[in-house]
Formats: sequence, C-alpha cells, structure tokens
Amino acid sequence: MTEPLLHLAEAPLWEAARGTGTYEMSTRGRTLQEEGFIHLSLPHQLPGVARMLYGDGDGGRDLVVLVVDPDRLADPVRYEAMRPGGEEFPHLYGPLPVGAVVEVRPWHGEPLAR
Repeated sequence: MTEPLLHLAEAPLWEAARGTGTYEMSTRGRTLQEEGFIHLSLPHQLPGVARMLYGDGDGGRDLVVLVVDPDRLADPVRYEAMRPGGEEFPHLYGPLPVGAVVEVRPWHGEPLAR
C-alpha cells in the first residue's frame, strides 16, 4: 500500500455508509454531489484539517478517521491546492467505497501515529 489517505468523518455518517457500500460526504456538512469530490488528507495534514473544520474540539460530534488504501480506489485522486502555490491536498473524484477503508480510528484531536 502506498501512503494512506485519511478522511475525518462523523461516526453516524460512516456507519450509514457501511450499509450502502459507499461513503459520499465530502467534508463537514457537504456531500460529494455538492462539492464534486471527497476531501482527503495525508497523515501530516489531518490535525490542521480537524482544527479548521471542528475547532479545538469535536463540537460534540463522534468523529472517526477513515484510513483509505488508495490502491483500492476506482475513481481518480488528484492533489490540488486551495489557492495557487498553496499546499496540495488529495481529492477523490467519486464515492469512497467502503472496501477501500482499511481501518477506522477514533479521533480525539491527537496526531496520528503510524
């Protein structure tokens, strides 16, 4: 497996996706259909993404980190910056198959150890 891709998800939304076979939330409060892709992160990027989306805490939400094996994805992943010259983040241009998620970790705001 190449470097894993990560997605911070609300646990109830992930559980619902397990029943349908695909996860289609792009980011907090926005779907794949609304955004056009699913926001992903590299391990070093996730703490900053979590702060941006949920502040210092989780906002009372039950958050999990989806660990995605990019070799199990059928749709393309593109690395794109939010602004020219900015840091590039991975974006999945299609639904996230449940089978591509190789691990689900609880998120408590701490950095992820490998």
